[in-house]
Amino acid sequence: MGMPINNAVSIQCPDSIAVAPFGWMLGKPYPPKAGATAYRNTATAFWQEHLFDPGPGGEVEVLWVTYNDASQAIDRLEVHHLTQQAVVPLIGEIIQVVALSDGEGAPDLATVRAFHLSPGVGICMHAGVWHATRTIGPEATCLMLTRRSTTVDLIGHLANAHPARETSLRDIQQIHMTR
Repeated sequence: MGMPINNAVSIQCPDSIAVAPFGWMLGKPYPPKAGATAYRNTATAFWQEHLFDPGPGGEVEVLWVTYNDASQAIDRLEVHHLTQQAVVPLIGEIIQVVALSDGEGAPDLATVRAFHLSPGVGICMHAGVWHATRTIGPEATCLMLTRRSTTVDLIGHLANAHPARETSLRDIQQIHMTR
């Protein structure tokens, strides 16, 4: 498994190109090109941002998530095997840490990236992308899209020590985020 240089990862602002290996950037401006699924008049504007895929047989769930860990160290990552997962800060700012999997399905620490997300700018991660979330400040409230059964599975694991089937959690050698 590759390691980041000096176990440090630089926090960066997201853009479509930097986020692409891990998923999709959310919060892009109104599309300028003709033919986009979009509408604008003097009272409103709306446009297609992303078609969310909860995986075969999955139901999309909207979660309200409060994060309150502002530490700059990451020593555990999680991955969801079946579903994409989107996180968009609404109140407060977060750092979304992401990593690809190596050939054995473990986090490839050489691919770790950390994106600074402000309210209204989010990321939708591919299924199979390892991740962790930290706050900037004491607390952040986010909207999350995920798969209903993944939430139930994760709660059963975290609250009752049931085996997790749709999610894996992995302790890693500590990574420090830098600005």
